[in-house]
Amino acid sequence: MITEKAPGKLYIAGEYAVLEQDCPALLVAVNQFVRVSISKSKTGTGLIHSKQYSQDSIHWIRQGSRMVIDNRDNPFEYILSAISFTERYCLEQNIKMNVYDLHVNSDLDSADGKKYGLGSSAAITVATVKAILRFYGVKLNNELVYKLSAISHYSVQGNGSAGDIAASVYGGWLAYQTFDKKWLKNELAHKSLSKVVKEAWPGLKIELLTPPEGMKLMIGWSQKPASTSRLVDETNAKKMDAPAEYKKFLQASRECVLKMVQGFEENNIDLIKQQIRVNRAILQHFAHVNHIAIEIPRLTKLINIAEKYGSAAKTSGAGNGDCGIVITDKSSDVDALENEWRKNGILPLNFHVHNIILSH
Repeated sequence: MITEKAPGKLYIAGEYAVLEQDCPALLVAVNQFVRVSISKSKTGTGLIHSKQYSQDSIHWIRQGSRMVIDNRDNPFEYILSAISFTERYCLEQNIKMNVYDLHVNSDLDSADGKKYGLGSSAAITVATVKAILRFYGVKLNNELVYKLSAISHYSVQGNGSAGDIAASVYGGWLAYQTFDKKWLKNELAHKSLSKVVKEAWPGLKIELLTPPEGMKLMIGWSQKPASTSRLVDETNAKKMDAPAEYKKFLQASRECVLKMVQGFEENNIDLIKQQIRVNRAILQHFAHVNHIAIEIPRLTKLINIAEKYGSAAKTSGAGNGDCGIVITDKSSDVDALENEWRKNGILPLNFHVHNIILSH
């Protein structure tokens, strides 16, 4: 049996703007994982099973090299998309297809099944791609896994930046800029998958960062799950209503994230904290103009409490629920901060940054 895992992620800064070309975001991988195990089927019928959706296992068979599934209604779309594109890639390398069982288990939800907002669909996609490549004996590298995962994920979600995919593949702290979606769509329509994966993708930038000495990331969970794809759809629909305003937002977000990256490069926690506050203000204005709820009252409370203890905080990701992130240094009283969070219905999550050993 082969088991592969991929970590969840949190956005630190640059949300919403990251959907556009040339607008960087900062993300971090956290030590909560999706694990995918794959083993050759003993029966000729394959099984896809998730501990989280145990009532809905999928059974499938091969017809030639095609995978044929015998139940339509399933919550496994990201897994199936990852299988489909990764197998297509393997077929192009003249690898003979096999029948296997795939088991998925995730830490990315709370015990009662609520989502923390750690990018579980991205982590599931990445872990599945890695497991299948390993199963078929294909040599793995981060770029191959990222590109196959990004294509698989995007083909299901239809929006997003694939920043969460990058965090799940590369781990640690990273600065990320998305690729040109129109270009990718056109390439996939006219070229083999192997060719597209080997090409340089216009606009794509992934840079690993080293955090300053003494900087600590804290995560607070609002206990209210949010739907990223729905929020992204809403803002995509509205961004053409005020193009000048939108352009200003992108410019401000870009400058803020680049300054934050500078903070990493210069080992300057104060600069990072200052830009976290700037990014919060930029997102608040963006939410106000677009009439969307990014910073719900519970998240505002989370941020205000963190600020009271000398830390810098903001929403993480699409907002409207999920998590808030806090940057602290040695001067912050972390215990007092967490106690006050708990009194206000905010759950401190004891997760840490997960670094992955690089492969080229």
